[in-house]
Amino acid sequence: MIVATWNVASLKARLPRVTQWLEDVKPDVLCLQETKMTDANFPAMAFVELGYEAAHFGQGQWNGVAIISRVGLDSVENNFESSGEPDHEARIITADCGGIRISSVYVPNGREVGHDHYKYKLWWLNRLTETLQKNPKGTPTIVAGDFNIAPEDRDVWDIKEFAGATHVSDAERSALDAIKATGLTDVFRDAHPSQDKLYTFWDFRGGDFHKGKGMRIDYLLCSPDVANRVDFTLVDRNARKGESPSDHAPVMIGLKDA
Repeated sequence: MIVATWNVASLKARLPRVTQWLEDVKPDVLCLQETKMTDANFPAMAFVELGYEAAHFGQGQWNGVAIISRVGLDSVENNFESSGEPDHEARIITADCGGIRISSVYVPNGREVGHDHYKYKLWWLNRLTETLQKNPKGTPTIVAGDFNIAPEDRDVWDIKEFAGATHVSDAERSALDAIKATGLTDVFRDAHPSQDKLYTFWDFRGGDFHKGKGMRIDYLLCSPDVANRVDFTLVDRNARKGESPSDHAPVMIGLKDA
């Protein structure tokens, strides 16, 4: 079973690339972020034609998340669980796929430290932690997506360039640690414990991809029963190349049978 995550930076603009990637790679589950479309405009039939079910939670020109699955798509939940303060943006969708509770998440960017959007980011991360804490114990879980946080200094191309910036602040990393403390593991880093310059995002500006100026901000956090099944994990850099790519590359994991 292959599970992947990909911030496509507008599904309308990237649909041909996404469908071609699905045909080439054939993942069992694909989590999408930044679809930037309403539910009414979501191209579900394009995925049905490839043998996938799809669930989408969108709001128009911003945000938007989806789960595309060919191993089942049940108990779909948009947004956070119902108790607590609601989120006004479309940033998380969750479903049961192939016996695993999978969430596709698009964590707020934060803009700059101290900005209202940064405070919203920390609030959002805390809501995610609270939601995960309420999961029944022993639930096989994957939280996949664009977290907009580089977990370690080596997850950005030059930490000196990020002094005082978002994505690397102590508060953001502490919030990420709290999410992991619910019982989730960054399986990509576990598989590549000593390798640096393993990025998933390269800004469109200034030819950053070709200069190697990247960040690792997209990953799949897995519960122990899922992490123990991981056979491989990789970043598909080829999907960041070519005509009109997203600024993110897909990240995928292969799971052995339970």
